Amino acid sequence: MEITSSYPKPPLLHKNSTSRNSKKWIPITTHSISNTPLQFQFPLNRPHHKIHQPIKPEIKKPTNPSCTISDVLRLMDSLGLNIPVDIYVSLIKECTESREPAKAVELCNHVCKSNVIPSLPLLNRLLLMLVSCGCFEHARQLFDKMRVRNSKSWATIIAGCVENGEYEEALSFFMVMQSEIGNLCKCGDIIDDGILVCVLKACVETMNLELGKQIHGWLLKLGSCESFALSSFLIKFYGEFGYQESADNVFNHVPRCNTVVWTARIGNLCKEEQFEEAIRIFTEMVREGVKKNSFTFSSVLKACGKLSDAGWCGQQVHATSVKVGLDMDGYVQCSLIDMYGKYGLLRDALRVFNAREDKSNIACWNAMLMGCIQHGFGVEAMKVLYEMKEAGLQPHESLIKEVLLVCGSSNIEKMNARL
Repeated sequence: MEITSSYPKPPLLHKNSTSRNSKKWIPITTHSISNTPLQFQFPLNRPHHKIHQPIKPEIKKPTNPSCTISDVLRLMDSLGLNIPVDIYVSLIKECTESREPAKAVELCNHVCKSNVIPSLPLLNRLLLMLVSCGCFEHARQLFDKMRVRNSKSWATIIAGCVENGEYEEALSFFMVMQSEIGNLCKCGDIIDDGILVCVLKACVETMNLELGKQIHGWLLKLGSCESFALSSFLIKFYGEFGYQESADNVFNHVPRCNTVVWTARIGNLCKEEQFEEAIRIFTEMVREGVKKNSFTFSSVLKACGKLSDAGWCGQQVHATSVKVGLDMDGYVQCSLIDMYGKYGLLRDALRVFNAREDKSNIACWNAMLMGCIQHGFGVEAMKVLYEMKEAGLQPHESLIKEVLLVCGSSNIEKMNARL
């Protein structure tokens, strides 16, 4: 007897096959115990098979072990190989940049003991390396052994003397240089600006006015006074000795577009306490459109702080610094705070002080404190001291005492406890 299912057949579902997102349905046939087919319908979706990308093996970058100059030298020595000159040059350059004295001395000794016949450029590189790394005594010994020298050799050793405060020796080397290469006027192609700037600085430090004048005269004969570096230093040189007329003469004979020369001129006038003249020069600088730097503003703001105009001139200079985008420079901000503080313009000083980006500039803190102290702003001075403490800065003991005096004896114990 045939047994059939009593369940009605479910209707087939039809979907519009033209619909892109529609689902398709197909009948699935199964068999009952009596082998009578039963039809069920299940949705047929497109299977989502993940396409597995081949796994790329992770490539580890080779690590570069730190190989020092000493390692290279020992390796080459152990292999019994002569080190080529270009390898020495590369090592000297690396050591000059790293500024490691021990390695500099080791490398110099290795070159001197090797079979390499050092050329003048190689010796000059060694000399510069030793000076740059602070090995001045070794540099002097190497210089004394050099049979041939050029302008780079002399410039390096003289600069090394000046950098190490050996000003008398710098002048002695300069004199020896003259005797070796002839009169100054006969060696214009040998002596470069760097040597003369160093010598002029040594003249200032040793108060050797006569030698400085000789160098200036030699430059006039060669027509080399248009060099910005030399002109600016000549202005400083004459300013140090109080020869303002000579400084003016140098200033008037150089191209008027150079920032350093103008700034040196303003700095000299400030040193001679000719503050109104310094401001006049700055005004002329602005009128001629000469580019200004942070040192220009620092110098002229110093002059502004010495006038009796209640800070009006300083405010004009401040506005100029804003126009040229230097009002946020650390040097300019410190000078502005100091200038405003001297006139008791505490609100303007605080505005600059709070706008600074470098909170660790101790000069700005000191300038702000002095402005408060000078005009009796005890409460504001206390606030500045507390802010310094919070910023991790330690105010100078003398400033703390000044603040205590301004605040009065009633606040001394309280401030001592908190500071």
